[in-house]
Amino acid sequence: MGDSKVETISRLAQWKIDNFGPCSYKKSDPFKLGIWNWCLSIERNRYLYIHLFPEPSRVSKEQPPIARFILRVSSTASSSSSSRRFYISPVHERVLRTCDDFVWPVDTTFLGRLIIDVEFLDLKIYPLNGGETSSIWPSDGKLQSVATQNTLRCLSRMLDEAIHADLTIITSDGTLKAHKAVMTATSPVFEASYHDSDNEKESSTIHIENMSQESCTALLSYMYGTIKPEDFWKHRLALLGAAKKYEISDLKDACEESLLEDLNSGNVLERLNEAWMYQLHKLKKGCFAFLFDFGKIYDVRDEINTFFRHAERELMLEMFQEVLTIWK
Repeated sequence: MGDSKVETISRLAQWKIDNFGPCSYKKSDPFKLGIWNWCLSIERNRYLYIHLFPEPSRVSKEQPPIARFILRVSSTASSSSSSRRFYISPVHERVLRTCDDFVWPVDTTFLGRLIIDVEFLDLKIYPLNGGETSSIWPSDGKLQSVATQNTLRCLSRMLDEAIHADLTIITSDGTLKAHKAVMTATSPVFEASYHDSDNEKESSTIHIENMSQESCTALLSYMYGTIKPEDFWKHRLALLGAAKKYEISDLKDACEESLLEDLNSGNVLERLNEAWMYQLHKLKKGCFAFLFDFGKIYDVRDEINTFFRHAERELMLEMFQEVLTIWK
């Protein structure tokens, strides 16, 4: 059916049901979030019952998700989002294996067009070999081969112990040692600067005084392929600025993806401003969808006035155009 599709962005899922009658049952199409495919179902008896569950699979059987989430159901009397009425659940946290593991009864007479939003605050799993639960966000990525791990260990030693280092980096609060070969292979800006310099002494020192020593260490760790996920997440805004300045496109893309991945009501306006500043079109589009398509604009009413007082005129114009597009 046309209204069985669930839209997703970041950690949000939204199911729009065009027509829900007094004695109806509907089940959504599966939607991917984390490592599981999920389904929503809704039925009416005395109450409106909303179920959330992972689609039966080997993954959901062997590693069932431990989900922490909020649901919100709303009805619209018309196509105007200003007429939406909301019911918001408490924060739920539980292991979800089947459709019977979670049901939210809503005492409402909603009929007609319904919108069900699910915001996943966290998703955890038990390791297959036992042990403590761990969040799937952020992910360390795919397992690396033995050869790759050995190469990364060597590069890490080169950086940490300054083995045959031929470059000094002066940051805002300290100095670091690095290798021209790695810097030039990673950044076309560095490559051009070394190529154009005839002075050996000048080409052996660079100034990155708009970064702290800690942030610059994270940048070097990325260039050497040894950055830890927690360091990337901690310094990703500084890394984003460096990626733009030194034309490291893959780092810029990684920063943009991570900023979009943990989008929430508390940071969406800040992220929108960063998307505008660094020309991150995917992040900007995601922020607009989060605010307007998924209705999170209602959650930032208190902050929006302050945001408008400091936002660029062109950004405000794009926001109003987005609102007009949705209301058409």
